[in-house]
Amino acid sequence: MQAFVAACAIAIVVALGSVFVLDGVQKTADEGFKSSTGVRL
Repeated sequence: MQAFVAACAIAIVVALGSVFVLDGVQKTADEGFKSSTGVRL
């Protein structure tokens, strides 16, 4: 039973950590689809 509770706690910690990491990596649509020449793709 302790192993199950520990696994659930670790899964929650990993999920929360990934939310913060992916939120920092994410770009807005203006940044993601803008080219250096100013032409919109």
